Amino acid sequence: MKVRKVEKNNVICAVIESGSFVISDAQSALDLLMTAKYEIGTKNIVIDKGLITEDFFILSTGLAGDILQKFINYGGRIAVFGDYSHYTSKPLRDFIYESNQGKNVFFVLTETEAVDMLTR
Repeated sequence: MKVRKVEKNNVICAVIESGSFVISDAQSALDLLMTAKYEIGTKNIVIDKGLITEDFFILSTGLAGDILQKFINYGGRIAVFGDYSHYTSKPLRDFIYESNQGKNVFFVLTETEAVDMLTR
């Protein structure tokens, strides 16, 4: 895993790069957040959806809630980028929409949009 520092509008983001899953459960999400905090000095995480286990996007597993609760509890913010068009679940689409209305969790198409959401 590589953590790349991106700064925009005086806000630092940690862009996560990896060849395999980085977030598979709540503990791995917390580990990622703490790595970004200590290596880059930020709690703003930008990550490709492909680096998160697919179970995250099946809301009935409860994994998304567990992971995002860890982020919120520890003051983290996350922007997940990727293509969500193939998901047909109305609850997931509603979850994504509602998340994007807040200030801590975002689901967008590109890495640039993800950085923009966390640095505006």
